[in-house]
Amino acid sequence: MTRPRFAALVCLIALGGCSLAPTYHRPALAAPATWKTAPAWRPANPADGAPRTDWWMGYNDPVLNDLVAKAIAHNQTLAQAAATYRQARAATREARAALFPTVSATGGVTHSYSGGGTTVVTGNTVSAAGSGGRTSTNYSFSGDASWTPDLFGQLTNTTRNARYTEQARLADLANARLVLQGEVATDYLSLRAADAQIASLAATVTAYQRSLTISTNRYNAGIVARTDTYQAQSQLASAQSDLEGEKRTRSQFENAIAVLVGENPADYALASLGEQWAPIVPEVPATVPSVLTERRPDIASAERAVAAANAEIGVERAAFFPTVTLSGSGGFSNSTLSGLFSSAASLWSMGGQVAQTLLDFGARKAKVAQARAAYDAAVANYRQVTLTAFQDVQDNLVAQAVLARQEAFLRAASVAADKSEASLRFQYRAGTVVFTDVVTAQATALTARRALIQATLDRQNAGVALVQALGGGWSQADLTNGAEAGRAAEVEGTQAR
Repeated sequence: MTRPRFAALVCLIALGGCSLAPTYHRPALAAPATWKTAPAWRPANPADGAPRTDWWMGYNDPVLNDLVAKAIAHNQTLAQAAATYRQARAATREARAALFPTVSATGGVTHSYSGGGTTVVTGNTVSAAGSGGRTSTNYSFSGDASWTPDLFGQLTNTTRNARYTEQARLADLANARLVLQGEVATDYLSLRAADAQIASLAATVTAYQRSLTISTNRYNAGIVARTDTYQAQSQLASAQSDLEGEKRTRSQFENAIAVLVGENPADYALASLGEQWAPIVPEVPATVPSVLTERRPDIASAERAVAAANAEIGVERAAFFPTVTLSGSGGFSNSTLSGLFSSAASLWSMGGQVAQTLLDFGARKAKVAQARAAYDAAVANYRQVTLTAFQDVQDNLVAQAVLARQEAFLRAASVAADKSEASLRFQYRAGTVVFTDVVTAQATALTARRALIQATLDRQNAGVALVQALGGGWSQADLTNGAEAGRAAEVEGTQAR
């Protein structure tokens, strides 16, 4: 190889490593030093690839476990997200292929006739009768290759953009799975709470029917006024209406679960637990580290979108520089098949092409400006998603603490209201109180029972929301690592003081 050609090859290789995309750095964002409700938690860096636990098993419900498994296997939204990821992965392979030469091959055989006379075909032989006729056969084989060297990083940054987009779609798939698990758990827990509400209301309707019977008997005996009967009828009808409304609510949750697990709501049913509802609210350890927040797939997706937008700037900036295309072809052509690949039948060509836009009236600058604006938008979205994640964690930590106290108060209120209702109902039978007092006590007791069931459900749903805010559950190793990090932070703070 001559020196000029060698020097040109070295220059091409050197330019092939050039990239006009800005050096990428993850956008900076101030993370909270501690959480208001859990100061032992600590911030850290994104780690969305960390393993996640089967957090829903903490509710100790085999039906819920089965529903989550069915949803992951058959949910159509999740299937769509998986297909979108596969599409992005294929797009990455397509973009990467542009970095390499394109090679093609062509082979053929041509039979031709020229001149006058009559063509006579005998078996595999073609001949011409008469004068002036001529037949010929030609065999050919050729190969072509072309390559566009990535002198200014346009193809490399296109590939990076596709790869970062693929990673974002993978994070979207993980987020869709996490959201699906949360929706299944929330709808199922709400359905079981509706079962409890239905059982409570059914028992209330039975009790109100007894009260109506008592007031009617007392009215017929001339002991009380007709208003007692009217009040009892009104109270009973209201409770019956509430019962029907709760049945409708349960049906809606059942239908929602059917869609989530990929089944037709018209053919789907979950057996009621009724009074057997025994809710479990998994406790959140106070030492869970905020490092779990880093596993949120929506944060990972937003960050990968920023990286993809950064690579796109390099793609658009490369348009200011020439595009070089190298091409070559070679092959053989002969009238006989046996002599096709002889040196005398060979032919070849090589060439190069340089293309450069000389005047576009600012179109390339506008595309670069669009790419930079898209990058800024992606950065803003990443920061907003991350801030929202911090808010989700803080909101649900507060909810865990407050709802636990509320549930305790409501449980005490429900017990006291039930005792008051029973006492006043006994006194009414004895004729020492008016029926209005009984109605008031019964309404208070029903409200307290329903509020207690709702508070328990709210605690369960807050637990699901906290798991989602943290990116999907925690393990004993997470708790151990969080405790060790907390102790290290305390030691560091003591030494600093």
